[in-house]
Amino acid sequence: MEPVVSIIMGSTSDLPVMEKACNLLNEMQVPFEVNALSAHRTPEAVEDFAKGAKNRGLKVIIAGAGMAAALPGVIAASTTLPVIGVPIKGMLDGLDAMLSIIQMPPGIPVATVGVNGAQNAAILAVEMLALSDEALAQRLSDYKNGLRTKIEKANKDLADVKYEYKTN
Repeated sequence: MEPVVSIIMGSTSDLPVMEKACNLLNEMQVPFEVNALSAHRTPEAVEDFAKGAKNRGLKVIIAGAGMAAALPGVIAASTTLPVIGVPIKGMLDGLDAMLSIIQMPPGIPVATVGVNGAQNAAILAVEMLALSDEALAQRLSDYKNGLRTKIEKANKDLADVKYEYKTN
């Protein structure tokens, strides 16, 4: 089994956030890899990874980073694959990381999800891959239908919550 998605994080301290992407991709049966590479501490390794990603069969890269959050942009500068940035909450509640990721120059796009939004990054990656994979598209549809069902059940369960002035 060869990976089609790569999950990259600046350090293993980001794993508690990024594992949500791992869990979603695993549930969707999408082969993926996980690595820690730092745009500042291992810049040569990041560039080598990005330049070789497409030739290794990767289709989408999810890159999470906090603070300066240069990792997604540095990767995007050296590949034509789609890169999804996940700002990791650290200083300034993750606003610093988010702004770093979304402020890319023309020609070097990085799709960006919300702070600590690794699960949404994985869903976005699956949506991209599902464009050319009918079985994956069906699994994604089933997943999203499950979300709807979960909320419908939660709404019905609220009927059992009683308050003196609650009218429904």
